[in-house]
Amino acid sequence: MFQPDRITVFDGGFGSELERRGLSGIPEDLNITRPEEIAAIHRAYSCADIITTNTFGLNRIKYSGEFSIEEVAAQAVKNARAANKPVFFDVGPTGAMLRPLGSLTFDQAYDAFSEIAQIADRLADGFICETFSDLYEFKACILAIREHSKKPLFATMTFDGTGRTLTGSTPEIVANTLSGLCVDALGVNCSLGPRELVPIVRRLLDSTDLPIIVQPNRGLPVLEGGKTVYKLGIDEFEESISEMVEMGVSIIGGCCGTTPEFIERISRFSGSAVRPRSFTPKTAINSSAKLVGIDGVKICGERLNPTGKKLLKQALADGDYDYLIDEAIRQQDCGADLLDINVGLPQLNERAVMPEAITKVQEYCDLPLQIDSSDPAAIEAGARYYNGIPLINSVNGDEESMSAIFPIAKKYGAVVLGLTMDKNGVPETVGGRVEIAKRIISRAEDFGIPRHKIMIDTLVVTASAEQERVSVTLGALEEVHRLGVKTALGVSNVSFGLPNRPLLNRTFLVMAMTKGLNMPILNPLDSEMTGAVRAFGVLSAIDKNSESYIDIYKDYTPASASSAAPAVSKQAEKPAETLYESVVRGLKNRAGELCEAELKTKPPLEVVNEILIKALDEVGREYESGKLFLPQLVSAAEAAKAAFAVVGEYMPKNAGPKGMVILATVKGDVHDIGKNIVKVVLQSYGYSIVDLGKDVPPDKVVEAYERYKPLAVGLSALMTTTVRSMEETIKALRAVDCRSYIFVGGAVLNAETAARIGADYYTKDALGFAKKLAELTDEEK
Repeated sequence: MFQPDRITVFDGGFGSELERRGLSGIPEDLNITRPEEIAAIHRAYSCADIITTNTFGLNRIKYSGEFSIEEVAAQAVKNARAANKPVFFDVGPTGAMLRPLGSLTFDQAYDAFSEIAQIADRLADGFICETFSDLYEFKACILAIREHSKKPLFATMTFDGTGRTLTGSTPEIVANTLSGLCVDALGVNCSLGPRELVPIVRRLLDSTDLPIIVQPNRGLPVLEGGKTVYKLGIDEFEESISEMVEMGVSIIGGCCGTTPEFIERISRFSGSAVRPRSFTPKTAINSSAKLVGIDGVKICGERLNPTGKKLLKQALADGDYDYLIDEAIRQQDCGADLLDINVGLPQLNERAVMPEAITKVQEYCDLPLQIDSSDPAAIEAGARYYNGIPLINSVNGDEESMSAIFPIAKKYGAVVLGLTMDKNGVPETVGGRVEIAKRIISRAEDFGIPRHKIMIDTLVVTASAEQERVSVTLGALEEVHRLGVKTALGVSNVSFGLPNRPLLNRTFLVMAMTKGLNMPILNPLDSEMTGAVRAFGVLSAIDKNSESYIDIYKDYTPASASSAAPAVSKQAEKPAETLYESVVRGLKNRAGELCEAELKTKPPLEVVNEILIKALDEVGREYESGKLFLPQLVSAAEAAKAAFAVVGEYMPKNAGPKGMVILATVKGDVHDIGKNIVKVVLQSYGYSIVDLGKDVPPDKVVEAYERYKPLAVGLSALMTTTVRSMEETIKALRAVDCRSYIFVGGAVLNAETAARIGADYYTKDALGFAKKLAELTDEEK
């Protein structure tokens, strides 16, 4: 069925094929109401090696048809079997946004996908999970399938023209995460045309040794005569597929707009040998938006570990996650590359608190995390709800420890940190510590964890009590480094009980870096410690052309010698003291309180125009430049929304909101992620929103228009098959002499299509909508 060393061909577009053949209605229901026509489409794709079921929207959250999920799944597989080829069950996203971007929880998404996995495992030959745009939702989906089925699992995400997913993940992050979750093949589908996908595919190929699957759209469609038309020719499509095959792609197919003729053309590659490619695995961890390779020297911030920290202990005991968020942001601002997070207090249920702390910190800080606990249950809970690939701290040389931790690391793709100690304690010799390191590496490999997923800590002793053994730590570090694994040390342990601890810490850090230390665990707020790491980067040629060093210290003068990185340190000392900063940071829990403080000395309109709008403008610039991504944009919008709610209480009674906007996802389309983002952002700018929801027929939109007479109507469509419904909605609005601005948006649209279907404006994202609406209202004044 699937041979990794041979080219495999999947089928092509299904939703677009339904439209082409005049089949309307809920696509999944057509499996039962029009089985012969659905089977005919599958037979038309029999040139492919693998057929996918017509079940893209079949999950309890998204599916709104009249049949049971099990009924639809069984008939869908039966229809697909008509092609007499192996059948993979098509699993698409829920169409809802997971927290913190939306209201759907990780567990709710997991449960929905689990239901599908259990049903499909009995029916199909494998799974193809496609068109996901949120890495966190994708993790829920993959875990649900992996925990209920051993059948092949292929996974593809969508990317935009910037080379990132909707929530900010790069191809490298996607490859690292999905490889860690042990899918059988990963790649990209939908998104863009084949030519535009080539750079993304190249980056995926460079980031994993797993088979890469590519199923491009037939370019972006246009509307002609009320019909969706794809212009990309079959020859150009084949040429791009051929180029990707030459690059080393293993699995090919088509998405929106591709027809059986397209798949017939590329089926000539079926069975051909996959072009060999070289790949060197790297030790890397990632959040959803940031990947950190543990090469050179990377700083792990230690300030989310309660050992010796009274305020953090109290915050954890009180459930004060804002304190943890502040500490995370401060460390990030001071140059940490990743953060250690530990919630180990006797009175706490670590298994419950760890995932809560992780999700709260990840909402506001995009640095990868090291999950630190002596409790395997807490580690597993944290790894499960972590968005990305974490580092686990720790395992030791005891078989009991390794047998408990290594299965967790393997399941969740984590990098694991091994301590050179066992039931007999910490060896007093270099050789003893190196032997434990070798034991850890060997047992990890027995569990299927490769060497690049292992790091070793040779354990720092206190110079005050064991002065001679400091050199043992460094000697073992050097030997372990030669084994080809990355190394870590808790640097500040060396100075306990001695005066002027920073001097000892800094000196020991430099000594350790010369021996091969890759990840010092330290306090990033100590600018002399972080400065030593940055200087080492220059002097050891890690920091090429001294670019990072120059960027940090370009404003350094002898007068500011008391702070090695004054601008960074000053910003981090007291994060989000102002309303402006709380909006830029997206700290919605603090924005209301800070807004109250501002309103004590400033009139409401000044707070709005001079603080809130300017903060949102900065977020917008950062978002448009690719420095911030959708999660940060939504968090900032939520923070501004909280502040606007407070401002509203101080406004004169006759000073209402800027204006009302009606939003709807058009009839036949159940994707409302984009609409929901627009809603939050517009509300943050002070607009009142009437949200009609998803799958909204034209008459409901017209009814809302006539009732509210809004400033604007915003229509969303993500599926090519529902652009026609959008056009019908616009015609219905024009028929009642709609005087509101009509905005349209969605992945399948562009300015040309928007104009053709009669819209006033097209915007590619929520921020563009808000800015254009502001321009229009300013013009009217």
